[in-house]
Amino acid sequence: MTEAKAGPELLEEAARSAASGTLSERAAALVEQDILGGHLQPGDRLGIHALSKRYAIGATPLREGLSRLVSRGLISAIGQKGFRVASVSQADLVDITEVRIMIETEALRRSIRDGGDDWEVGILSSLHRLSRSVERDPATMREGSPEFDRLHKAFHRSLLEACGSHRLLRLHDDLYDQAYRYRRTMMSRFGEHGAFLDAHKTLADTILARDVESAVTELAQHLRQTLQIVYGSKDMDAQA
Repeated sequence: MTEAKAGPELLEEAARSAASGTLSERAAALVEQDILGGHLQPGDRLGIHALSKRYAIGATPLREGLSRLVSRGLISAIGQKGFRVASVSQADLVDITEVRIMIETEALRRSIRDGGDDWEVGILSSLHRLSRSVERDPATMREGSPEFDRLHKAFHRSLLEACGSHRLLRLHDDLYDQAYRYRRTMMSRFGEHGAFLDAHKTLADTILARDVESAVTELAQHLRQTLQIVYGSKDMDAQA
């Protein structure tokens, strides 16, 4: 299955992966593609027999493929009874957001400490590419197009790129992808694209000023925005 791609980009990568690799990898890619494409809805039961017939893949590699997606947070195991598409809920998004804040603020502290000119240039160039793309076609932001989500993820990753830990970056990538279904809802409600770009410019400027505590606070507030827009919550402890 795919590991470090953003939202709609995952759809494209899953489609490519489905054409190659082992049977279990192909099974994971096909199920992932159907989940992200909305063909399999949150809470849907994933029957082995039905999926085996749908994808023309045997039961054993299919189970192996589904197990891969459990670790990605896209599906849940139901004891010995099989699998189900992971539900979406405020509590789940709170959990994703809290863990992202823990991971990304640590990676940001390290990046500010160790990052040099190349790191700063990477942030500015990724922000420029994101801004130019959104300004040319604001609809791509609201629709969460593959190109928009790729550029959006690249910007957020650039902030952490100098952390010196590929594991921290991998955790960032995984959590970013797990939030995709929520982020797609958020982008459709965002409204004026100028506010979106201003928020990202403010984040970049604060980080480039290298005031660690201000940067960490700004990043945490930025990450909470998805929760606030999707669920109208300003309280990270509100999980109703």
